[in-house]
Amino acid sequence: MKLNELLQRVARGEVSIREAETILDARGETNLGFARVDLDRHSRRGLPEVIYCPGKTAEQIIQIMSALVADGQNVLATRATNEQYIAVRRSHAEAVYHELPKAITIQVAEPGERVGLLAVVCAGTSDIPVAEEAALTAEFMAARVERVYDVGVAGLHRVVKHVELLKRCRAIVVVAGMEGALPSVVGGLVDRPIVAVPTSIGYGVNFQGLAALLAMLNSCAPGVTVVNIDNGFGAGVAAALINRVGEHAA
Repeated sequence: MKLNELLQRVARGEVSIREAETILDARGETNLGFARVDLDRHSRRGLPEVIYCPGKTAEQIIQIMSALVADGQNVLATRATNEQYIAVRRSHAEAVYHELPKAITIQVAEPGERVGLLAVVCAGTSDIPVAEEAALTAEFMAARVERVYDVGVAGLHRVVKHVELLKRCRAIVVVAGMEGALPSVVGGLVDRPIVAVPTSIGYGVNFQGLAALLAMLNSCAPGVTVVNIDNGFGAGVAAALINRVGEHAA
């Protein structure tokens, strides 16, 4: 039961104060046995609990989704396989699969107008799946997102063409594999917070993204914050939170 509905029922005398207290105490989570679904996270953090699909069975994913949907919350499930999506569709026909970021979304509540402006920039086409995870996550959190793809340091003129757009953004997610140099380049061109995402794209001594991660951690451009390898989701959340603060300040 939604809080507003509960308060209205208390006001009409349909629910006693003691009953309302009991409902509120239980309202914060749904205990499924294998998972305690955090229904209060949206009010605390500004986004619902997000489902990380690897390691979960399709039935577990479906039950967690059902708990969120029953509470009127939108659903984002990350790193989902197509097989998991097919299983989810049998219970939630409204579910949508996003092929590149491998994510499932279910829209229950109207998302409202997207606000502010973020950019998601990636170095190469191979980095797009991680970049799309960041972009989709930020959009799920009601941020307006511009995508700037395939502008790596092998052709610096490509990113320079987009500097005016980047300067208008409240934050920029920069995704890169190989040597991971692009966040430092962007950080030297604009005065915006940058969330850097190393990817596991690269040849042998890239070490599945470790080389890019270390390069980004050692960036000489101040204001670059780094998330874990391939963590587009974490970068999208961080940038969206910055965007939200900017919206409140505006």
